Amino acid sequence: MASVFDVADYILRRLKRPLTTMKLQKLVYYSQAWSLVWDEAPIFPERIEAWANGPVVPTLFNAHRGEFMINREDRGDGANLTKDERETVDAILDTYGDKSAAWLSDLSHREAPWKAARVGMGDGERGNVEITLGVMADYYGNL
Repeated sequence: MASVFDVADYILRRLKRPLTTMKLQKLVYYSQAWSLVWDEAPIFPERIEAWANGPVVPTLFNAHRGEFMINREDRGDGANLTKDERETVDAILDTYGDKSAAWLSDLSHREAPWKAARVGMGDGERGNVEITLGVMADYYGNL
């Protein structure tokens, strides 16, 4: 199985431009969500949490702590993705690649997986509740 770093590397190489850390987080999140639906398997094993600004993979966040823009991901290799995984990420990038980080964050805030993990938390409140693969697969599989 690929890692979140492999997915991030693939995204950055395919788009051929730096991304904000927030936008990269949302693109890996949607890659995971739709991989669960289309490929019936996670694309990476790392945990996703419902943070105040939307879904976040803490492992990826911690690797880029303090960075606003990310040019490349040296911890991963997009070549580790299978053909099906690359096709999934390509579809995500074709759909969401031109959207802003704020737009993607707003979208995730309207969707059930993030909202369910944030129950009982106020706007902007820190939280680290996991957005489970099962909840993601159920929600996105029913769209």
